[in-house]
Amino acid sequence: MSTFQAPKGTYDLIPPDSARFLAVREAISAPLKRSGYGYIETPGFENVELFARGVGESTDIVTKEMYAFETKGGDRLALRPEGTASVLRAALEANLHKAGNLPVKLWYSGSYYRYERPQKGRYRHFSQVGAEAIGAEDPALDAELIILANDAYRSLGLREFRILLNSLGDKVCRPVYRAALQEFLRGLDLDEDTLRRAEINPLRVLDDKREAVQKQLADAPLLRDYLCDACKAYHEEVRALLTAEGVAYEDDPRLVRGLDYYTRTTFEFVHDGLGSQSAVGGGGRYDGLSEMIGGPALPSVGWALGVDRTVLALEAEGVTLELPSTTSVFAVPLGEEARRVLFAKVTELRRAGIAADFGFGSKGLKGAMKNANRSGARFTLVAGERDLAEGVVQLKDMESGEQGPVPLDSVVDVLRERLA
Repeated sequence: MSTFQAPKGTYDLIPPDSARFLAVREAISAPLKRSGYGYIETPGFENVELFARGVGESTDIVTKEMYAFETKGGDRLALRPEGTASVLRAALEANLHKAGNLPVKLWYSGSYYRYERPQKGRYRHFSQVGAEAIGAEDPALDAELIILANDAYRSLGLREFRILLNSLGDKVCRPVYRAALQEFLRGLDLDEDTLRRAEINPLRVLDDKREAVQKQLADAPLLRDYLCDACKAYHEEVRALLTAEGVAYEDDPRLVRGLDYYTRTTFEFVHDGLGSQSAVGGGGRYDGLSEMIGGPALPSVGWALGVDRTVLALEAEGVTLELPSTTSVFAVPLGEEARRVLFAKVTELRRAGIAADFGFGSKGLKGAMKNANRSGARFTLVAGERDLAEGVVQLKDMESGEQGPVPLDSVVDVLRERLA
């Protein structure tokens, strides 16, 4: 037993469970790859100011949850708590927005870190797949991203998730609502920290999960009643496009995402089978983020879906993913000559695109066949001195139990045909 354990609030992905996580990542990214989104990967840590400016200094993420540290050289860095700010920073640094083909469409997959109280569905290290469309203001782009996430979840077999939709307005109408909300909040019985947050960014108070706070917010003014005509028209077009494509959603006038950079369209994917941590993903439009971090005006929209929470949602619905076997053929050599011959044959099978494994170690036939069975291989190749002298190997179908000789030089073709 090792004296070391994974840090509190983290998890290890190990076979066979790790195969489900890989399948979820692939399912979420597949629609993006078909829709012009290119893969991007950013460092696991960034300048602290990138998140303070973009995510928001008043958010819990920045004030309480971010892993920040100072390097030996004196730089203030933070483990990335979310993906959008990093992706936009990378796109700006590489001048992708100047290539003349907007929007810049990017997708990513990776680990993120927040110092939170660990519980099921909430970890200090978690995995997400995200997508960003940078540099275009178009309700069709918002609708596209929601549809792609919806299609990804349905391709996995999920059915019991809901899409919540709202508009957070823009720089024209948000200030008017902000003032009205602040006036309302000043009349409530709130603690000093919450009142301070109300002065910095009152929308964050609406996102407070404490029951005592939520009860007092029952009569809070709704942003939809303050939307300007342009934001109303934009939101109606997003709704119409989703409806036309058969994507069900619920209007949620109280939906506020936990990041400061959102404008206009905001949405969340929730699954009621996950208890208090019901959000499996979400996103929205962030038209001012580029300017917040020192770039030009680049209206953008994106989302991030939690891989671990998606796996929990699959479990809640009892969905079993059909995962391909990691091994299709297992080779069992009997004797040193067979070991050399079958090792070469396994290498040839792999190069032909067939998943194959080998009976390593000096196990006898019985032990090697147990390993073949545990591998999940459909076929087993067995060869001894007599077989090699006759130029054959024994091919056993592990499902039917049938076994027979196959010419050694025809093994690859025979297996390719039978596995087709």
